[in-house]
Formats: sequence, C-alpha cells, structure tokens
Amino acid sequence: MPNKLSYQPVFRRIGKAAVYAALFYFCCGALSCTSLNITNYYHKHQGTLDSIEQCYKKAYHEKPFSIEFTDRPFNHVSLELNTDTLTYIYEFALNEPRMQDTLRKYSYNAIAIDTLIAKMRSMQCTWVNNLDYYTDEQRHSLIYVSLWPRIFNLPFVNKKYYILTYFSLPQYFDREGNLLVGRRLRRVRKINGETFKKINSRVCYTLSDRFR
Repeated sequence: MPNKLSYQPVFRRIGKAAVYAALFYFCCGALSCTSLNITNYYHKHQGTLDSIEQCYKKAYHEKPFSIEFTDRPFNHVSLELNTDTLTYIYEFALNEPRMQDTLRKYSYNAIAIDTLIAKMRSMQCTWVNNLDYYTDEQRHSLIYVSLWPRIFNLPFVNKKYYILTYFSLPQYFDREGNLLVGRRLRRVRKINGETFKKINSRVCYTLSDRFR
C-alpha cells in the first residue's frame, strides 16, 4: 500500500507534463502547417481575393479611401475618406443608411464600395489600403490586404493576420522566395517592418501580429 501511494504523485506529474508537451507540439505543428497553407488558401480563393484588389484599385483611383472591419463578426466597418484638404474617419454598421448618405456626400462610388465591402466580408478581410513604395528612387503603389480567416485561428496561439500585397509590377525574389528591394539591390525589402514571401511575381504574403 505505501508503495502505491509513493508512486502516484510521480505518475500525476508525468501525466501533466505529457499533456503540456502534447499541447505545445500540437500548437507548433498546427501553426507551422497554417503558415505553409496560405499559398494554397490564396490559390483556392484567388478569384475572390484578386477581385477585392481589382475592385479596390478601381474605386481608389476614382477617389482615395480605405476600409477596415472593426469587429470579429465583420458587422461594422470603418471608412477613411480622403478629401482635398482633410481625411474623415467614420464607423458604420453594415447596411446602415447613414453610410450611403456619407459616401454620396463626399462623392464616392457607393455601389462600388458596397460591392467591395461584401467581397471583403466573404473572405474575412479586415483591411484594404493603398501604400506607396520605391524602387530605384521611383514611386510605385501596392494594394495591402489583411486577412483574418477563422481557418487560421488556433487555440493557445496569439492572434495572427495574413497580409497579401498586390504589386503593380513583377517583383524580384531571392532563392528562398523573400521579396527583394530590386534587381540591383539584392537585399530583402520590408513593408511596415515585415518580410514578405512570394506567391507569384506580383503577389506576396506575410504573417503578422498587426493587420496594418
């Protein structure tokens, strides 16, 4: 009887350690697999993701703006509207009539923006914006798309966002697929402090703690 009691705590400690180790390796393995699957995710949903970029690019060229979903159910949006002198930020619930009134007030294409918001919500896209970058001292633009799909949400893992960047021109990459500054400058380019990987010649991705 004493022997059984003396071994019992040891087995309990080993059991807890095994559970914690299993959880740790599960999370690490799952996160690794998720990190690798963003390319597959892009190709699976390429039509919708590319249409978000195209729809935003066309509407942005008419009049600059950005869109952010501010809640996890994707029921509220924040619109950053740029005028000649000021930038206005408004938050609306989806299908709120006030949003249409505001877009018309500042001469935005309300139909195009409604379509874009619906596409973003279908892909759980949290933010879309236009950013400038420079190559050989020339300014270019890219479309920055943040994704927060539930498929990439894992237990015990900090919240992560997948960022897609759509470049207007083909880019240069090293052998590991890291985005480079240019053909002559063979150093890794960082956007908002993040290193990006190649999906194709114009589309890259990264995993980030921040959506913007």
